[in-house]
Amino acid sequence: MSKIDFQELLDAGVHFGHLKRKWNPAMAPYIFMERNGIHIIDLHKTAAKIEDAANALKQIAKSGRKVLFVATKKQAKEIIAEKVGGVNMPYVVERWPGGMLTNFPTIRKAVKKMTSIDKLMVDPSWKSLSKRERLQITRQRAKLDKTLGSIADLTRLPAAMFVVDVMKEHIAVKEAKRLNIPVFGIVDTNSDPSNIDYVIPANDDATKSIELITEVMAKAIQEGLQERKAERDSEAGAKDKKGGKPRKGEPRRARAKKEEAPEAPAKEAGASEKAADKE
Repeated sequence: MSKIDFQELLDAGVHFGHLKRKWNPAMAPYIFMERNGIHIIDLHKTAAKIEDAANALKQIAKSGRKVLFVATKKQAKEIIAEKVGGVNMPYVVERWPGGMLTNFPTIRKAVKKMTSIDKLMVDPSWKSLSKRERLQITRQRAKLDKTLGSIADLTRLPAAMFVVDVMKEHIAVKEAKRLNIPVFGIVDTNSDPSNIDYVIPANDDATKSIELITEVMAKAIQEGLQERKAERDSEAGAKDKKGGKPRKGEPRRARAKKEEAPEAPAKEAGASEKAADKE
């Protein structure tokens, strides 16, 4: 994976933190300086943290597990939906449904409800329903799809969570920590990094900053998925090369043939003896 360019971080405004009076002292190690009452984030540390987070996400994707992305703030919604949706990872860009992780079976039931509605809509009995009933069911389907459609493929708890703005998504972070799910997060100077496993000190308000970091993470996940596919293909190829190996049942047939082979001359000998007796 290529290292992130320092100039790209600078151009995207990743280094701009919040006003000094809004800072969280726990972010002090990641602050480079103060300028015009605004804290400036140390981009050298940001670049290193981005690389660490990307490598970790790559390994998770390579292992075949899922990473849940959470970003309900306006400027991050479209970015997450586009970048993360492209690598087939689940994401939440609408309101975080409370208990989504801690009460995961209930969320799965809601997702299954969507599936059952889809089956109903293609069933002949759908036409027999009244117009009002169909409208109610369609609205229910649209509501479920808006909040849970992006996690329809999440059949089990995610292996990790990536959060944009850890302050805004504090409920999601708490649920993940309760279940010991590693949390990756873009952490600004006004946030507390203590509950985040992989801290990425950066501007979590600027669209360009969010887009740049999310794109790096998405590319890392894509690389992990490609490596996983390559390994599977090589394993499948190795198995094909070993195709000469006898299948189940073949040794028995081989043994049966070997046992039958000596019987033929014996039968011929017996027949010749009988002929001799008759003579």
